[in-house]
Amino acid sequence: MTAVDAPSGRPASIETPRPGDPRLAGLSLNQWTTRNWGVAEAVEGCLRAGIPAIGLWRQQVAEYGLTQSAKLVRDASLRVSSLCRGGSLTALDSSLDDNRRAIDEAAALGTDCLVMVAGGLPEGSRDLAGARSRVEDAVQELEPYARGAEVRLALEPLHPMYCADRAVLSTLRQTLDLASHWPVESVGVVVDTFHVWWDPEVLAQIARAGARIASFQVCDLLNPLPADLLLGRGMMGDGVIDFRPLREAVDATGYTGDIEVEIFNADVWAADGHEVISTLARRYITEVL
Repeated sequence: MTAVDAPSGRPASIETPRPGDPRLAGLSLNQWTTRNWGVAEAVEGCLRAGIPAIGLWRQQVAEYGLTQSAKLVRDASLRVSSLCRGGSLTALDSSLDDNRRAIDEAAALGTDCLVMVAGGLPEGSRDLAGARSRVEDAVQELEPYARGAEVRLALEPLHPMYCADRAVLSTLRQTLDLASHWPVESVGVVVDTFHVWWDPEVLAQIARAGARIASFQVCDLLNPLPADLLLGRGMMGDGVIDFRPLREAVDATGYTGDIEVEIFNADVWAADGHEVISTLARRYITEVL
């Protein structure tokens, strides 16, 4: 990937947008896209590129320091679109204490969105129904704490290929069915294009989600996928996803939050971070808006 690349190897169709470009007003850099950057580097990268929001990850925040991270993003006037992540709710050894800490961290960072990846089957288990029941029990336990902190538990359905090891929540319908047990202010859902694009019900379920959409994340799905399926996310325009119908459906719900670009890809991680952000900003405009 280069600073002038474009889908299918075509020359870039637009110049890299400058800071202050109104087309970037709703864009957020999910920190994992520039995985090798710490909090300070990611904040500096956003400021340099004119990206007004950032999705932070707990690992990097812990390395830099929670108080220091909160001050840094506040002083930079960046919005924190989300904190990744809570979850692992299916674990037989309860993860509730860690999730309470994650809720506190989200509140300290000034975001009301804690992304929750439910967790897969416990080691050695084939009890999928039992694992899903534990997710519901865990959310029931955590919801009052999150509500008190004014943080939403943003449940994220993951592509079914991750059901065994990462998330027993696989579709937006299934996730909304679960989330509907609690107030919309405290339990929401994540719409991530990589995970939901394939679902024939996705547009109807986005409309159903309405105000429950706590986060909208975009990246492409590469074809063919790499051997490590986790790294099959690509820059928008490099894969098979048609973003505009999904974005338009999210817009139609009244969603006014940021659109996070979250990419897990070894080539992207190996590239210069500023080059990645330049490409990301162009592709956001040409492929998503």
